[in-house]
Amino acid sequence: VLVIFIISNEDSGQTRSGAHQRSQSQRQPSIMADIQAKIDEIEAEMARTQKNKATNYHIGTLKAKLAKLKSELVNGPGGKSTGTKNAERGFDVTKSGDTRIGLVGFPSVGKSTLLTALTGTRSEAAAYEFTTLTCIPGTMKYKGARIQVLDLPGIIEGAADGKGRGRQVISTARTCNLILIVLDSAKPVTHKKIIEAELNSFGIRINQKPPEVKYIKREKGGIGYQEIVPQTKGMSGDVVRSVLKEYKVSCAEIILREDITVDQFIDVIEGNRAYIPVLYVFNKIDALTIEELDILDQMPNYVPISSQHQWNLEELMEEIWHRCNMLRIYTKPRKQNPDYDEPVILHSSRNPTIEEFCNRLHRNLIDEFSHAFVWGRSAKHQPQRCGRDHVLMDEDIVQICKKT
Repeated sequence: VLVIFIISNEDSGQTRSGAHQRSQSQRQPSIMADIQAKIDEIEAEMARTQKNKATNYHIGTLKAKLAKLKSELVNGPGGKSTGTKNAERGFDVTKSGDTRIGLVGFPSVGKSTLLTALTGTRSEAAAYEFTTLTCIPGTMKYKGARIQVLDLPGIIEGAADGKGRGRQVISTARTCNLILIVLDSAKPVTHKKIIEAELNSFGIRINQKPPEVKYIKREKGGIGYQEIVPQTKGMSGDVVRSVLKEYKVSCAEIILREDITVDQFIDVIEGNRAYIPVLYVFNKIDALTIEELDILDQMPNYVPISSQHQWNLEELMEEIWHRCNMLRIYTKPRKQNPDYDEPVILHSSRNPTIEEFCNRLHRNLIDEFSHAFVWGRSAKHQPQRCGRDHVLMDEDIVQICKKT
């Protein structure tokens, strides 16, 4: 008996693609293991290398190699930028309100209870860990501003490597204007260090500003290096060239406008870091003594609260307002009193102008703009006639006049 099988090109193509995907998935763990082995080897070499002026060049080269390998470990081979489609996506939550803050912390530290106390949104809370398995959004109203609060699932050590949906949690935290790291006051403060390390390894720089470094790639001309201020933290022309060599950059212009470390320079070259303010919220202070609270009070950027008893929540909301750099701008229709109930919320970190104020009201309003009258601290006299470039301040009153 002769049996003839006829396989179409489409079927054979699907078979080949399926086999290719299986081989890729089988090869992926071995690649990751090789990368981790290289990282361990470099870290061991850095640990046994003495730090002095003679070894700055060598340490800078090792740090550049380490940063590239960690980027590949987090985002896959090729080291695509954090937050691209190759990295694991965060939770799909629509951004709403005037600003967004995220609650990050270990399981069972009181994040869900805090969300309920701040926003009134009910998030399931229980005595066991990992009660919250997805992102729960809520809206807090304070001083006329609508602040979106995200209750994120608890993270564990190794979250940046993907343990316990950690990458999804931290990817969502990157989209926030402020991160609240919620800690249990009765547990060791080492939990704070673990969470900081996880956020740092995913490209989030806590309570830092972007370094004042000008970095421009060029097609020719070699490496141009200038120091506006003296460098005392290990940076030099040789270190810069060794780092750029690791990133295969042969022509660039580098101008250092502040005293920075090699790690900060690598962050500039990577170009995918998120600089986000962080506030440490120590929950469950009802279980502490006065002496223990005095010890915690020496820590910067922290607020002690009890979300269950709603203690000290007013100070927490005031700190959130301050850290988010929000301004209230009141509108005043012609021949009417100002509207103090619904202010327009702007962010002072961007030095908001009247043009930005108009764009918040309506995107086409600036096309019909003639001038504005401003009452408040930004005005030299009351009222002051201003143009679109006038910088506003908190609680200013603005009346917009259109072209006739």
